[in-house]
Amino acid sequence: MTENEAFIYESIFNQIRMGFLSLDEIQENILEEIEDNEFDDEISEEWAFDKIREEYQKLLSESKQWKSPTDTERLIKAFDELCGENIIALHNAGYTTSDGEYEVVEVERELQENEVESDGYCFYHEQDLVRAVAVENPSLYIAFQKVDNSDDAVTIEVGKKVAEVLRNNGFEVNWNETSRSKIEIPGFRWQKIFDEDARDLQDYSEVVDRMIQ
Repeated sequence: MTENEAFIYESIFNQIRMGFLSLDEIQENILEEIEDNEFDDEISEEWAFDKIREEYQKLLSESKQWKSPTDTERLIKAFDELCGENIIALHNAGYTTSDGEYEVVEVERELQENEVESDGYCFYHEQDLVRAVAVENPSLYIAFQKVDNSDDAVTIEVGKKVAEVLRNNGFEVNWNETSRSKIEIPGFRWQKIFDEDARDLQDYSEVVDRMIQ
C-alpha cells in the first residue's frame, strides 16, 4: 500500500468502525477525500469501494463475538443517566473540542427556551473516537464543563458527577480531579455497526427532550 493509499485506508477504517454513517455516505466521503487530496490518478474508485466492503465485512464478522453490553452500550446508558441528572451528554460532538463546545451551547439554548438550565455538560468528539476504534491501546476521553462558567470548583463538581456515573456503569476512570484535564476511560473499545433503524446518537433534540421531561 502506498503512503496515499494508507492515508485513505485509515479514513475508511475509522468511518466504518465509528458506525455513524451508512456505506453510501462513507463512499461519498472517501471519493471526496481522494479528490480533495488530488489522489485521483493513484487511487481508483474501485480500490476504495473494495476496501470499504472489506472493512465492513470484517466488522460484521467481529461483531458476532462482541459481548453485550459492549463498552459503547454502557456509555450510551451512562450518558442517558447524566441527561437525567441535568448534565448535557453528547455523543460524537463535532471533530474537535471547540466543535463540541459549540454543539453544547446550541443544546443549552434550546433548554433555556424550555425554561431549563443545565448543571453542566460532557461530550467526546470524533478525534476522541479515533482513539477508541484503534486496534492497539484504545481509550476514550470525555470533556466536561458548565456553560458560561469560569469557576474551577464548579467545573470540578461537574467532572466528579460524570466520573461517578461512568464508574457506576463499570468503567475504570483516569482523572486527576482538576478542571483542566479531560476524563479518560482507559481500555475503552468502541463497538458499533451502522443501523439506519437504530437510535441516532447524534440527534441532540433527544437530549433536550430527556432533560425537559
